[in-house]
Amino acid sequence: MKIRLGLIGLGEAWNNRHAPALRSLGDRFEVRAVCEQVAHRAKQVADEFGATTAGGFQALLRREDIDAVLMLADQWYGPLPILAACEHRKAVYCAACSDLSISEADMICRQVDESGIAFMAEFLRRYTPGTLRLKELIATQLGEPRLLFCHQRLGLDCNDQKLNGRYIAHSPRRELIELVDWCRYLVAKEPTCVTGLMHPVPANNVPANNETESNQAAPSPTTPSPTALSIDGLPLDGNDYQAIALDFSDPGSPGTGPLAQISCSRYLPARWHEAINYRTPADLQIVCKRGVAFLDLPTTLIWYDDAGRHQEFLDNERPVGEQLLTHFFRAVTSLVRDRTDLEDACRSLMIVQQARQSSIDGRRIILEQ
Repeated sequence: MKIRLGLIGLGEAWNNRHAPALRSLGDRFEVRAVCEQVAHRAKQVADEFGATTAGGFQALLRREDIDAVLMLADQWYGPLPILAACEHRKAVYCAACSDLSISEADMICRQVDESGIAFMAEFLRRYTPGTLRLKELIATQLGEPRLLFCHQRLGLDCNDQKLNGRYIAHSPRRELIELVDWCRYLVAKEPTCVTGLMHPVPANNVPANNETESNQAAPSPTTPSPTALSIDGLPLDGNDYQAIALDFSDPGSPGTGPLAQISCSRYLPARWHEAINYRTPADLQIVCKRGVAFLDLPTTLIWYDDAGRHQEFLDNERPVGEQLLTHFFRAVTSLVRDRTDLEDACRSLMIVQQARQSSIDGRRIILEQ
């Protein structure tokens, strides 16, 4: 059985992740139509996969030869393609849901529930070879997690998929949502409280329209500062440092369970590659009951226990793009509907929202279970 796909937006990761995965999984997926803001790019991809171009996402979703859509980029239409997919009963693979507001996420959850379609959010870190191997070690050698440390250092004006080979998401907000999901996945339980901290970017330090500081014009009085941008009334990405502490203790017993410390900084210009990568911390350091591990995504894992040091390079494992699409294939073809991905996406988004509120209020916030 092949799933007939429509592509809505192609995004930054098309050439290095999605296109290779679709070629490798040609026995499971067939691209039938492409909708992309840049017409030349849409035609190029359509010709490569023997598909046709669509004038818009509504026209693509109305096609009877489309079973599912891959929404791979944030474009002008926001959550509208997801809602349209629900209306036309098309399964959705979404790589752009982390930039939604809470109200939009709630609306999508209701529509997906009512339509009964398969929905998968693209959380890359879950399916990297390093993460999958680490989950095995937690279950067998290392024991339950106690402390998790995730620290990401981005460029101030960086909005790319990779920075000098580092594994990052598109924006600090999306990065934090992915990191929160990653910690929840590794601990395998829900946090009960969250504490957030934000440090705003000085307005004259934020490059406008990808300009460098040397040719950047002064902001006009009518132009909102970066810290004025918001989602659900809270600041959006107008910070040079953001930190989140997640407490996975049982309700009413703070500090007795696993603790995750997450941070995302972007106080250095992206062109200062050497400074950004100077003594870069591991993507994840995890302290478990019987050992400690350091993970550099996607494939390098070093761990220690009583027997000493163990180093694993997982370059021969299946790439993360194939892992993600294989999971999506199973979700679409399974007779049992799984809401886990949708719930996890909404939950992680809500936790980041609460962390922002915690920073504004200067207090720890108890999370609803």
